Amino acid sequence: MAEKRWIAETLFDDLGFRMSYQVDKVLYEIQTEHQHLVLFEHPFFGKMLMLDGATQITKRDEFIYQEMMSHVPLFAHGQTREVLIIGGGDCGIAEEVLKHKSVKRLTQVEIDPAVIEFSKEHFPEFTKPVFADKRFESVIDDGMKYVARTERRFDAIIVDSTDPQGPGKVLFSQKFYAACKRCMNKGAVLVTQNGVPMFQPNELASSVAKFRGLFADGTCYVAAIPTYVGGHMAMGWASDDRRLRQTPVKTLAARYRKAGAFSTRYWTPEVHAAAFALPRFIADVVAKARPRR
Repeated sequence: MAEKRWIAETLFDDLGFRMSYQVDKVLYEIQTEHQHLVLFEHPFFGKMLMLDGATQITKRDEFIYQEMMSHVPLFAHGQTREVLIIGGGDCGIAEEVLKHKSVKRLTQVEIDPAVIEFSKEHFPEFTKPVFADKRFESVIDDGMKYVARTERRFDAIIVDSTDPQGPGKVLFSQKFYAACKRCMNKGAVLVTQNGVPMFQPNELASSVAKFRGLFADGTCYVAAIPTYVGGHMAMGWASDDRRLRQTPVKTLAARYRKAGAFSTRYWTPEVHAAAFALPRFIADVVAKARPRR
């Protein structure tokens, strides 16, 4: 009997540990122009996608990340019509965003066309409803270049990036955040994937410092996602409207009802409000982030 293959997450090699996942079946594996991509079946997590040794999405817990990256900014804002997603080629976040009736147009900018094509084949549960929605626009482009030159303006920008390595590195730069601000409407909100503060505190501190050099409000909120090991995951938050992250539960609940009270498995108005209440060790990282211009 052939020995089982295990795939290791190498994201935290510098900290001296790896998480390894047993492979029931490799569904797809390729070295694209931009990154190494592997999709495989795991006995517990189901379909798992890894890019350059970092877990991106699993069937078992994808809903947590996708709901918190989409519903928090959109319900906090309350009137998002134009939304931009940078990255997110699997279309999981796009599917959540399009549940909001207020959204008139959703533009997704993905650098790697191979990710889109592969997602259409292997994640049809996300891609089919998204590509069938007339409000959705798929753009193959470098996210940095797109925000630097577009004439469009957005009410919410969601940065669904990989970790700051390879093609995703520029999406954590001051230049990128400044370009995002350039194409944001008044009172708009920017949210970002900002890693696990227990293991990546410098990544979070660096982004928040850059936010504070550009926006009136820069902080993060948290969610617990099992496959992003290390406890809480941080989502970066930046806006010129300080009131957005203090939206009362009552207001969030009313907006949720108005949106059709669609089904969620993690996000609730109460969880939304509580996500901004940071554990002390994360609050300390955020507090030390000095505005960087």
